[in-house]
Amino acid sequence: MNTSFLSKEEIKKMGFLSVGENVLISRKASFYSAEKISIGDNVRIDDFCILSGKIKIKNNIHIAPYSALFGGIKGIVLNDYVNISSKVSIYSLSDDFSGNYMTSPVLPDKYKNVTEEEVIIEKHVIIGSGSMVLPGVVLREGTAVGAMSLVKESTERFGIYAGIPAKRIKNRSKRLIKLEKDIENKKVF
Repeated sequence: MNTSFLSKEEIKKMGFLSVGENVLISRKASFYSAEKISIGDNVRIDDFCILSGKIKIKNNIHIAPYSALFGGIKGIVLNDYVNISSKVSIYSLSDDFSGNYMTSPVLPDKYKNVTEEEVIIEKHVIIGSGSMVLPGVVLREGTAVGAMSLVKESTERFGIYAGIPAKRIKNRSKRLIKLEKDIENKKVF
């Protein structure tokens, strides 16, 4: 059957580090170094997403179209119930733009100064459309990032952040923790 999502057999052939149950991956998504990517249960990765390098995707996660996760060597961790809206970019590595170094993956390393730091996205985080998360950031539990935001510093739990650079603008409700327990107890999936 030819659908817009890969079959279980096709996903298995891609060579991921691990893959859970109920995983939907668009035929139009791109993966580089699939052997460094682990995918949990109840995950959906939509059209035109790019995932590259070390990435750990836990459970109940949606990655919307045109999003890009660049895990490099240090990696990106997406914990349970993370929602990445369309056109989000998450970087665990970045070139030095000062002019003291070159900036291209096709050049020898001795001419570049690449910063690499793990990015951790904790439970119940939502990242709004068009936002960017930079290396070393920890989006703590319950963080909501507004659309078109630049996150260059770690957040505090259950805050709503927006802007360039992203700043905390208000608190976020913790009711979703109760909803998580309802889902887990009923085993909806």
